[in-house]
Amino acid sequence: MNKSGVPENPKVYISFAIVLLLLIFMMPRSSKFDYDYRKGSTWKYETLFAQFDFPIYKTKDQIREEMSGSQSVAIPYYKYSDEVVNRNIKSVDGLSFGKLSAIKPSLISVLRSIYSHGIVQDEGRWGRRSDDFDESLIYVQKDKRASKVPGSEVYRQSDAIAKLLAEMSLLYPQYNLDSLFKSSGVYDLVVPNLIFDEQTTNMVHADSDDGISPTQGYVKAGQLIVSEGELITAEIFQMLDSYKVEYDANIGYNGPKIIYWLGGIITSLVILSILFFVILLVDKSIFGAWNKLSYILFIFLLSSIGALCVGREEPLSLFLVPFVLAILYLRKFFRFSTIVPIYVVCLLPLTLLRQDGAQLFLMYFIAGLASAYMYRHGAKGWKQFIPSFVSFIILVVTYFGMKMLGLLDSDESTSILYLFIGSIITGAADPLAYLFERIFKLLSSTRLVELSDTENALIRELEENAPGTFQHCLQVMSMSETAARAVDANVLLIRAGALYHDIGKMMNPMCFVENSSIANAENPEEKTDEYHSGLTPEQSAHDIIRHVTDGIELAEKRHLPKEIIDFIRTHHGTTRTGYFYNKYVNDGGDPKNVEPFTYKGVKPQTKEQVIVMLCDSIEAGSRTLKDNSPKTYSDFVEAIAAGKAAEGQFDEAGITIKELNTVKETIKSYLSQMNHDRVAYPKRRISSKKQNY
Repeated sequence: MNKSGVPENPKVYISFAIVLLLLIFMMPRSSKFDYDYRKGSTWKYETLFAQFDFPIYKTKDQIREEMSGSQSVAIPYYKYSDEVVNRNIKSVDGLSFGKLSAIKPSLISVLRSIYSHGIVQDEGRWGRRSDDFDESLIYVQKDKRASKVPGSEVYRQSDAIAKLLAEMSLLYPQYNLDSLFKSSGVYDLVVPNLIFDEQTTNMVHADSDDGISPTQGYVKAGQLIVSEGELITAEIFQMLDSYKVEYDANIGYNGPKIIYWLGGIITSLVILSILFFVILLVDKSIFGAWNKLSYILFIFLLSSIGALCVGREEPLSLFLVPFVLAILYLRKFFRFSTIVPIYVVCLLPLTLLRQDGAQLFLMYFIAGLASAYMYRHGAKGWKQFIPSFVSFIILVVTYFGMKMLGLLDSDESTSILYLFIGSIITGAADPLAYLFERIFKLLSSTRLVELSDTENALIRELEENAPGTFQHCLQVMSMSETAARAVDANVLLIRAGALYHDIGKMMNPMCFVENSSIANAENPEEKTDEYHSGLTPEQSAHDIIRHVTDGIELAEKRHLPKEIIDFIRTHHGTTRTGYFYNKYVNDGGDPKNVEPFTYKGVKPQTKEQVIVMLCDSIEAGSRTLKDNSPKTYSDFVEAIAAGKAAEGQFDEAGITIKELNTVKETIKSYLSQMNHDRVAYPKRRISSKKQNY
């Protein structure tokens, strides 16, 4: 990262670009029917008129009732032929009626009116046997739109001829028009302009539940559907549902599709930009750990798929999606303060697909917060289901609250069932986090709890081989944990890091003074220096420094997580072995020759590593203090911290001056409480009577 905190690693931007492309393809690319309505309530929007012709779809009960009745017949489909009409009207206009040419305009007008109703051939009524079809209704496809037309309004060819003669005879009763029309060929031009579409009829018949039509009635463009403030009756509700189906499927924006793509790109870019800046604000170190960043983006994608894809066909199915899992999966690897803003961004796609998306966002946000708060590290047995149980209760309560306010409109029993199933999925899918831990090479809070257990095999080996170092690690762990809580550091991580930071010492325990009791079992209080007595200061420093590399090799061999190994690598940073360096100089060595006495480690990179470094030095050095006064501890801690700072050990760590001061004050208090003076117990004097006895 640069000085402003903006990540420079190209992997970060490549990852966001991939997620951006996937999110764009998931975005809806058609406008939706943006009204919320319920049967029995009032229409709270402006008066609604139909923008297009649409059929009124039957309810499930109506279709079920028709299916239980007698076997239905198909409704025939016809194509309206403008070509037939235009050709025949033009032919009539070209006929010669001699002295009766004045009737031609009226004839064309009447013929055009008959054609507008439609003419079918005489065979059967519809060109097939009359019992094959429902004669009361037909579909007429005109201008790429099928309209329902009553069968009584359509003419058979013979009826059309009779209608033409009757209308013209009323206009011109003084003429024998029948003979005129026969001789001039007018009747030959009255032919069917409705062409039976057998393929479409059979296809619709096959798809309509044994021939039962899924629709009833038709609403024309411009027709009133519902007025503002009007009560939504069952009939209006059915019309609104039908209008919504047609609107969502076929209508919306009719302009260039590129506009919708552009809208999806902008919306996706905005959401991902929010996620980027949220991570930058809550924990910018995530950008430096590509496995953590990719995991967060993976969880965001899973949540987006659930929000944008699952509920696209059946909105109620969104209740089956375990959105709470997103925050629980994040909770296992990140601090609570880090995951809450990220979880908010994960839920943002919920607001894009449905008009009640804001309500669903609020439901799952509250349930997720409560579940993450109730989450307990290392919970086993039935306790691991507590977060999912809590989320279910909160989801149900908030659902009914919004239902009472009229903010949600869905079947209550089905909604509660789906929420229950979603909560069961939450509990059942929770262990998948451990699979993700392996895939993304993360360190979960549960794993940290396990590592902090002193019954682990590696820690038991440390206790057996280097008991003094083991006790030192326990003290550093306790001191570091206290300091970590004071500055909101990762307590679980710092406990595990402190416990393992000196495991390399068990490869050569006698090199370190805290393990001197091994050689002096008869007199453990006596400090011996037998190991270093025959070594030069350079050789002693080499063996001391080696415990860092030994620890790293041992940790890698035992497959400890990288985050724990980092504590081994950084707990001495690039400091010197002061005791042997000073001895070397006092013996006449060159003060500039510091390389043999300098640790080859890495300076602390996080405030957790800074805390362990300080506590390691302070715990070891505090054993040499002769005075338990608060001033002694204060001066001692300040001197240790100032020395580390002077050597630049804190330069690369994300710890502020305020946090460092808080850590120092906490450690001072800790030392005072651990090493306070005690009251000497008086010895009980033996009475003279007992002595005589």
